[in-house]
Amino acid sequence: MQVVVIPDRRSPIVTHMIWYRNGSTDDPPGQSGLAHFLEHLMFKGTATYPAGAFSDLLTSLGAEENAFTGWDFTAYHQRIPNEYLATCMAYEADRMCNLVLEEAAVATERDVILEERSMVADANPAGLLGEALAIAASPAHPSGRPIIGWRHEIAGLTRADALAHYRRFYTPENALLVVAGDAEPEAVRDLAAEIYGAIPASGAPPERRHLQDPPSRVHRQITLAETTVGEPQLTRLHKVPSPTDAVPGQAEALEVLAFLLGGDETSILHTRLVVEEARATRVGAAYWALLFRGPSRFYIHGSPSVGTTPEELDHAIDAHLDDLRVSGFEASAVKRAKTQLVASALYARDSQVSLANWYGMALCCGLTLDDLATWQTRIETVDTEALQQALALLERRDTVSGHLIRFQTACPSVLNGEDLSS
Repeated sequence: MQVVVIPDRRSPIVTHMIWYRNGSTDDPPGQSGLAHFLEHLMFKGTATYPAGAFSDLLTSLGAEENAFTGWDFTAYHQRIPNEYLATCMAYEADRMCNLVLEEAAVATERDVILEERSMVADANPAGLLGEALAIAASPAHPSGRPIIGWRHEIAGLTRADALAHYRRFYTPENALLVVAGDAEPEAVRDLAAEIYGAIPASGAPPERRHLQDPPSRVHRQITLAETTVGEPQLTRLHKVPSPTDAVPGQAEALEVLAFLLGGDETSILHTRLVVEEARATRVGAAYWALLFRGPSRFYIHGSPSVGTTPEELDHAIDAHLDDLRVSGFEASAVKRAKTQLVASALYARDSQVSLANWYGMALCCGLTLDDLATWQTRIETVDTEALQQALALLERRDTVSGHLIRFQTACPSVLNGEDLSS
């Protein structure tokens, strides 16, 4: 097990996180949502800690716990007074190998997830559009599937499916322990060796290989019309390299480019499309740097103003990107963007939990401690040439554009005096 300790002695609190290098991209074909399903089932208890027992203890201490599933990781964490660190380790070590699953509990939790799916996707037009964009951009790679899974496949997940996934991925060799807060590195190492080290090794971490998508040179447009849409929206998804498969400097240039284009209200697209041209009420951009080991995503999103359609806003963005390919970026704007990007990251990582999350996500996605230590320096060395190369990755022919519009009920059609609406 890899162990990472991030000392922070401002308060006698620690964040204890166990990360498994297992996420929704590891869901077997036909079993989308299995990693997320298992995350829920991990709270069903063991013989030593029956369901709810550990949560009740944390509540009595005023402590916090949570869990989440990503495409390439699943994480469990507790934020506790530092004297209870060993207690958390004992609990996580126990459920790493002694999970007890009853059929009734599995059935109940499956229903909970189906209801969750209803809220985040099925009854949420923006969520449905996001799923459609992802599967269009990645039809073969499993990152195209939603983390929560497709409804018809969730409904078929079984106790046996969950236990097989658990035994394959929930092993010390496949885990990462991150402890952030008021803790001494050597003491944490010794404690981990005593508690987690008692779990028998099960061999090498599971090999993770995924189907790859063929290159696409065709722009795809997806339009979703729903009566429940309040305001139209545009979402553009560009497939770009993640930090683990990018050439040196490419991922950092994409991070700076996202901030330049749509990071805040001083950004280029916001200034031009919202302030100067009034074509949109909001425009933003984001590079998903720490969520994938394989191909990642660069999003540009916005809401068109009244009188402007998502398609018109889509083309307006392309026009401004083309202008930037010719004019380049002002040195002062690049410098300001890098300063603000670094400052925003440092402020966010002032939070103990955010810092632990940053380390956990990065390490599970294939980065190293040295990559994290040198991140700020690499951001600060991004120049205008690197930004132009990153901008070249956002060509329209490689893009999936999503347009969310309000469905208008058609008026009855009349032909030769006859009502054809029936």
